[in-house]
Amino acid sequence: MADAPESLPADAQHIHTAEIAVRWGDMDAAGHVNNSRFFSYFEEARVEWLKDTQDEAMLAESGPVLAHASCDFERPVYHPATLRIDVYAEPPGRSSVSTYYTARPHDTDAAVATGTAVLVWVSAETGEPVPIPDLGLR
Repeated sequence: MADAPESLPADAQHIHTAEIAVRWGDMDAAGHVNNSRFFSYFEEARVEWLKDTQDEAMLAESGPVLAHASCDFERPVYHPATLRIDVYAEPPGRSSVSTYYTARPHDTDAAVATGTAVLVWVSAETGEPVPIPDLGLR
């Protein structure tokens, strides 16, 4: 794993790494990965992390809703490529957790994109915020 980005909060910890293959259909008319695809890459890494830490029965009762997402694009990515998405998180609050993402080509430590997402845990029944389950974060 590459070093954590300098822009991460001091209390953020690495929680997951996902390997994602860039598909031909991810390209745009300029011949590089469309910027919107990075939100999908971050989502895929986030879902992998949640599947690793939460059981499906618990997620049927409550789960995360995306409250905020952002992405900074550093350099273009071209097909074929495999991206390594590193996921970081701050210690959660009562019902929300801030997550951070770096996307790097598999063969280099140079980030091509960085992102953030705030997740709010909500009741599947009421849609209201509920306390976050144990995510294994300190």
